[in-house]
Amino acid sequence: MGAAKIKKGDKVVVLAGKDKGRTGAVLQVMPKEDKVLVEGVNVHAKHRKPDQMNPQGGIDRKPAPLHISNVAVADKDGKPTRVRFEDRDGKKVRVAVKSGEVL
Repeated sequence: MGAAKIKKGDKVVVLAGKDKGRTGAVLQVMPKEDKVLVEGVNVHAKHRKPDQMNPQGGIDRKPAPLHISNVAVADKDGKPTRVRFEDRDGKKVRVAVKSGEVL
């Protein structure tokens, strides 16, 4: 496993699925499963029965993981871009392929 091209906090664009085209910030990266959690994207609802902890019950909404191949880092214009690693001033940095900007 190499260095992470997508990290927590990155702005990403969804490339496939029901939320295609939507953007959000990465909440969590799961490298072992090749999945990411994106804020406000792929939100699933779980209907909860009333219980002692939550006497009201209700619907819990939370983001479900997406496969990492279905998201791409958003460039400064909001469009998806690939990520490459370069050595700049002796440091290994992530660079947006489209704009050449350091992420």
